[in-house]
Amino acid sequence: MGFINSLTELFRLFTDFILRLDEHLSVIIQNFGVWTYVLLFLIVFLETGLVVTPFLPGDSLLFAVGTFAAIGSLNVYLAYVVLLAAAIIGDSVNYSIGKYIGPKVFKKKDSKVFKKEYLDKTEGFYEKYGAKTIVIARFVPIVRTFAPFVAGVGSMKYPKFLFYNVFGAFLWVTLLLFGGFFFGNIPIVRENFEIVIIVIIILSFVPMIVEYWKHKKKKIK
Repeated sequence: MGFINSLTELFRLFTDFILRLDEHLSVIIQNFGVWTYVLLFLIVFLETGLVVTPFLPGDSLLFAVGTFAAIGSLNVYLAYVVLLAAAIIGDSVNYSIGKYIGPKVFKKKDSKVFKKEYLDKTEGFYEKYGAKTIVIARFVPIVRTFAPFVAGVGSMKYPKFLFYNVFGAFLWVTLLLFGGFFFGNIPIVRENFEIVIIVIIILSFVPMIVEYWKHKKKKIK
């Protein structure tokens, strides 16, 4: 029971952090000042760079950072460079990890972290979109974390991967960060920030749900 209670509490804290991201980010900025940029780099780097941390905030964090940059709490240009660098470096590290240890970890059928279903979902994206998966996956939680890893496990050459990595990171960070910058402080958005975050999270999962539905439909046929 103790372990279950700990997991429940961890989930509660994580959910609270995501849904009240604006409040938590405000506290972080007030307490850490310029070091906030380092923390933001680490969160995005870990979310994109390690397959064991796909639960960290991605889309919602970028949007929230944009809203705080709009009111002057953060420098939007510095935040943009930091987050863009974190996204690109994170995917590159993830690719390297996949290249060197990927084939071994997915052989273990009982792995709780390297679940075969995550690999299958990502491979489904590769079958459909090819190398463009690296770009599209930027906007899909979980797949975003596994796509570069699977690219490393597969036969994609690094120069080709790097091109899509940089292009995908540019689209992802630009759209979400500046989306928050220009729209995050509109009164109706600001007053319903939790709902906006939930909508962003739901929309992020739409591509994966659509692909899953198509896959199931093909199986039925």
